[in-house]
Amino acid sequence: TIVNVAVPSIIADLKITSTEAQWVQEAYTLIFASTLLVFGRLSDKYGRRAMFSIGVIIFVASSLIAASATSGTFLIAARLVQGLGGAMMLPTSLSILNSTFFGKERGIAFAVWGSTIGGAAALGPLLGGWLTTDYSWRWAFGINLPLGLVVLIGTWLFAKESKGSNETGADYLGAVFSVLAMGTLVFTLIEGRNYGWWNSIEHDGISTIPFFFLASAILFLAFARLQISRNKAGKAVLFDLSLLSIASFRNANIAAAIVSLGEFGLLFSLPLWLQNVLGYSAFDTGKIFLSLALGSFLASGAGAQLTNRVGAVNVVRTGIVLELVGILIVALVISPTTGAWVVAVPLFVYGMGVGLATAQLTGVVLAEVPVERSGQASGMASTMRQLGSALGIAILGTTLFSSFGSGLDEIEAQNPQTADALVSTAGALIPTLDSAWQKIASEAFSSASATSAYVACGFLLIGLLATLRLKSVIPQHSE
Repeated sequence: TIVNVAVPSIIADLKITSTEAQWVQEAYTLIFASTLLVFGRLSDKYGRRAMFSIGVIIFVASSLIAASATSGTFLIAARLVQGLGGAMMLPTSLSILNSTFFGKERGIAFAVWGSTIGGAAALGPLLGGWLTTDYSWRWAFGINLPLGLVVLIGTWLFAKESKGSNETGADYLGAVFSVLAMGTLVFTLIEGRNYGWWNSIEHDGISTIPFFFLASAILFLAFARLQISRNKAGKAVLFDLSLLSIASFRNANIAAAIVSLGEFGLLFSLPLWLQNVLGYSAFDTGKIFLSLALGSFLASGAGAQLTNRVGAVNVVRTGIVLELVGILIVALVISPTTGAWVVAVPLFVYGMGVGLATAQLTGVVLAEVPVERSGQASGMASTMRQLGSALGIAILGTTLFSSFGSGLDEIEAQNPQTADALVSTAGALIPTLDSAWQKIASEAFSSASATSAYVACGFLLIGLLATLRLKSVIPQHSE
């Protein structure tokens, strides 16, 4: 999330469009989500510490390439490679914990792992804002070099190598189907407003977008059919459907995916509104998001004690309710004249929800999964969460820019080029307009941001309802 507050500066410096700005975020998330299953499985076979270390090296190297980008295409390509490194690290880190800690220690390890993610996601905008304002957006990527070196050294000093048992064969065709299915789905969600959802914007006739939707659906069905047939034949699979027979694993994954859809889309839209409408610098935006980090850290610290008293599932539900309340308040107060503290307070509430829900959902997902299958299970769990994140950025980003364009009718009637430029630059031109048009554009972007937040609320509410199928579980392998 360090990149989120840097996006307006990247748009201005590299002269990229709002669609390209979405792809700067989505390129990483798309490859990340598409390959998590692959690397979770490969880490079981070849070694989790080795896979994690390779991921760190790729992540750092691609970060340095991103920092030197001279165009939007260059940056998006670097983000694609960075997604590969991230996908090697995330599920592998979780399976390392799952094979190292047992009983109560495992619950504590999962809580630390989850709260670290929640806290880091909230601290990212602050660090990114400081680096972007005082130095350059390029340091939002360059900072990964010293951090990566520390992580790499620590991994080899303190983490033990581990593998899954009886890991044979590989599901290469499944990997191809999963990547292509995810790629076509996210492409349609992001590019639909540019090509036309049904009728083509560029020429008469039907748009290509419905065909991409159809292709994505066919690829997902082919992937599911392949996994079922390989499972029945006793062959290695990318997505082990038998794990879905574990109720806690199945239901917690559904909840996590829907909650992530609401969570991470908001982190894409809010920095654009704070900087382009309210006029805050990237660092000031980061300071506002610091309230989210504080809420996450405080809730994470109390999460373990609350879990012992009321159970992990109830803590997850409480967290989602707090997230829902926080985002709903943000949606209600968004306007061109909103003060910083008016946004910071509900973000603090939202952060508390993230701190409670993220950590405990992780524990619930893997609580009953056998340790020898933890690599694949953690890959599946992370994939579901990242699938939600990718769809969140795509859906809420598209909602934001489509609503923004709809609110510019008055400017569109007088100067279509200016209206198009406002949308394509994600509102970056708002401060350069004369007072009358600036007011119209500011109100339109604020209204669009509120709409995006309301949509996020809707997804969080669905996620909360999904947790009603969760039951309290006792972790396996307690020793």
